[in-house]
Amino acid sequence: MTTLINGIDVVLWSEAQTGVDAFNAPVYSVEPITVSNVLVTPVNASEITDSTRLYGKQAVYELSIPKGDLHEWENKKISFFGEDWITIGYCREWIESNVPLDWNKKIQVARYG
Repeated sequence: MTTLINGIDVVLWSEAQTGVDAFNAPVYSVEPITVSNVLVTPVNASEITDSTRLYGKQAVYELSIPKGDLHEWENKKISFFGEDWITIGYCREWIESNVPLDWNKKIQVARYG
């Protein structure tokens, strides 16, 4: 079936603890996970102001995440459009059966670094 709206592939950088170092601090490995069909939309002026006030970071885009995705999206590095981003705020989720399109979660991203 052909849809009128299609998302893009984004890379979600997932961290997993692999052990501890000599000072007993956790050591993590980072692996890229490609997530397909993610909608990327610019945020509006009021959302930029709100994110800056709440999180101290300026939101640039909002990601709509496809239904059925089980990845953790909060406080993660994301790559798309040839740049790196960091998620800010909380992932908002709607009931899958009540959403007519392919996406039921949203999270905002800010420039990484």
